[in-house]
Amino acid sequence: MKYTEAQRGRVFVLRLEDGEIIHEVIEKFAKEKKIEAAGVNIVGGVDKGSILIVGPENGRAAKIKPMELVLENEHEATGVGTLFPNSKGEPILHMHVSCGRKDKSITGCVRKGVKVWLVLEVIIWEITNCKSKRVLEGNTGFELLQP
Repeated sequence: MKYTEAQRGRVFVLRLEDGEIIHEVIEKFAKEKKIEAAGVNIVGGVDKGSILIVGPENGRAAKIKPMELVLENEHEATGVGTLFPNSKGEPILHMHVSCGRKDKSITGCVRKGVKVWLVLEVIIWEITNCKSKRVLEGNTGFELLQP
């Protein structure tokens, strides 16, 4: 385990609109508001055609290959994530959402493009005095959090 200590900062309440791409809007907002680190919660709807990353195809292989799933219909959704800068100082959202429709649900990461259906509510909990960042990890190809 690795860790760092930080403090709470500002709290932002956002309403994303129909068709917006979740990670793109949140990362742009973070850049505009100079949010360096945060926890993020969402609730609302996601649209058909949204792409979720739903796991590694090949487990612990030397080069991990993500699996993708395209939502065929609109879904209710809730999610939680973190926002930290990459090595270039750009805010990067890592968020997993659980999407449900009728008696089925799917959970995955939003990085490939999850679109808002009608409305999505977002709470961003800023973290201050935190030097954590995402660093490219050669074995996985992921930008992993370094506290």
